[in-house]
Amino acid sequence: MQNTFELIDKLEKERILSREEFIFLIRNRTPEAAEYLFEKARKIRHAVYGKKVYIRGLVEFTNYCKNNCLYCGIRASNKNADRYRLSKEQILDCCEQGYGLGFRTFVLQGGEDNFYTDDMMVDIITAIKQGYPDCALTLSIGEKSRESYQRFFDAGADRYLLRHETADHGHYSRLHPPSLTAENRQRCLFDLKEIGFQTGSGFMVGSPYQTEENLADDMLFLHKLQPHMVGIGPFIPHHDTPFANEKQGTLELTLFMIGLLRLMLPSALLPSTTALGTIAPDGREKGILAGANVVMPNLSPRDVRKKYLLYDNKICTGDEAAECRMCLERRMNGIGYEIAVDRGDFINA
Repeated sequence: MQNTFELIDKLEKERILSREEFIFLIRNRTPEAAEYLFEKARKIRHAVYGKKVYIRGLVEFTNYCKNNCLYCGIRASNKNADRYRLSKEQILDCCEQGYGLGFRTFVLQGGEDNFYTDDMMVDIITAIKQGYPDCALTLSIGEKSRESYQRFFDAGADRYLLRHETADHGHYSRLHPPSLTAENRQRCLFDLKEIGFQTGSGFMVGSPYQTEENLADDMLFLHKLQPHMVGIGPFIPHHDTPFANEKQGTLELTLFMIGLLRLMLPSALLPSTTALGTIAPDGREKGILAGANVVMPNLSPRDVRKKYLLYDNKICTGDEAAECRMCLERRMNGIGYEIAVDRGDFINA
């Protein structure tokens, strides 16, 4: 087995490692290897996307969810969650405000809420695309049938985010209720790609029971899927879930996995997530410096921000959208990057 530096070189060159090599690299990582990795990740990211950081306007439009994922603060059985739903008009108001602030991608994210039928979603998608034809629209609303995904795509949705969470079926079953399976989750992702969506997947880092073997399997799954976007973030417990007392994922390992993803998927759109900023004040900056190139400020109405809590201590719940936008611009400028005011589409390099 090569050492960690040789394996990083190999991943840069061949864009894939064996399962055993990924396990060895993750298990034997060091601060020196991480810096070597991040330097290579930045070089690749600059070659494809320059120093642009793409912004996505996040609209968290419902915190109702039919599912009971063990890690999630808006799980169906959490009776302490203060539930809300945004109307079509409220969603369009968020987009109007975001457009004025320079956003050219809107992300509609919510729990798996059956209140919003396919007909309602098609109506909302159509209205956004008619009102903002120069903008991309991303959906993140969970597992649906292929027919539903096709309707959303035909209505004008451009992208779809659906984290696979963990590629290992046994590990998946320990994080989710029996009604949810890794097999169906992965089926959804391949359906989305085949339909033509710019497709995003991803996983939690440091989730309960996770091993280096699980992370290696995540990398191999993503190599097979070849998604356009990969969102990863540290696991952060929520006090009203069965995992309330579980250990939080680390900034260090999350950054290392971002670097590996940039080498394996040079063209991927990689967000530096809010969760990174939640566990470290400069977490999002460090994510960008590890190879990420997307940030997702919140456009949701301020009065609902504190209600969409998938995990504890989420940042920016009290800020106005304009404050979030300008704050992130300053932060990105401070590390030598610039916010890009365009759709920020996937570049096939």
